[in-house]
Amino acid sequence: MYSETSPLLSSRPAAARVPPHAYFLGSAVFHYLGPAFAVLLFAAVAPLGVAWLRIASAALVFAVWRRPWRYYRGLESDTRRTVIGLGVVLALMNVCFYLAIARLPLGTVGAVEFLGPIGLAAVGLRTLRNLAALLLATGGVYVLTTLRFAGTPLGFLFAFANCALFILYIVLGHRLAAAGGVAGIDRLGAAMLVAMVAALPLGIRDAAVAFPHPLLLAAGAGVGITSSVIPYVCDQLAMARLPRATFALLLAILPAMAAVIGALVLRQIPTPADVLGILLVAAGVLLHRPGE
Repeated sequence: MYSETSPLLSSRPAAARVPPHAYFLGSAVFHYLGPAFAVLLFAAVAPLGVAWLRIASAALVFAVWRRPWRYYRGLESDTRRTVIGLGVVLALMNVCFYLAIARLPLGTVGAVEFLGPIGLAAVGLRTLRNLAALLLATGGVYVLTTLRFAGTPLGFLFAFANCALFILYIVLGHRLAAAGGVAGIDRLGAAMLVAMVAALPLGIRDAAVAFPHPLLLAAGAGVGITSSVIPYVCDQLAMARLPRATFALLLAILPAMAAVIGALVLRQIPTPADVLGILLVAAGVLLHRPGE
């Protein structure tokens, strides 16, 4: 069985000194840097191919960095099933996300995706204070995303499938994170290898067009690192120390972070409505108290 006394956990005290909200903030930032690389790939590679390149490059990074197979055999059967389940969820979630944004505006997909975390956050509510925090954050997300029912029915099918899979990612991710920071990362690495295999029959054909082109492969690696390595690692370190309902509520930061990055990096100046949405999300996050 995988031991919590493993030498690999020697970095845990240093990681524990960083506030969990800081890890979540890091995840939120890189969550939107990845799509900037994906723009290049969408011009040359179909969505399923981009999804597989993202998953495969992230899996290779985890394989070289953590070599997660060294610990998989020592895991209990329940944990093994969680790792495999998370791997399948990651594969399908990434596939559905790219198929959705190929047919719908990103803001619409983001708004649909947040419906799942709203439910998880609501389940964990115990006080009126946290209910008020959830309502503020939800209102802010609505203002930021301005959910528009435009696009194809198939696009909405993929968007809602991505939403359901995102809920499973949060639930299964918290189970892996319960073992602690680095242990959770090792198990995440194993799950990513499972995801690469699970997504192989779906995306390898479309991804093959990138194989002769080093620039496209480099862009795929950039998407994988910024979208699946850094954010998922930060998620594990945050999940290990935050209740599931709190983590779900913090996901309201993502649309606000998109507006901030758009202003700083792309010079997309926020509208008054964007500013209002950001303030509502910030108020909800500040009002919320974990564990209440």
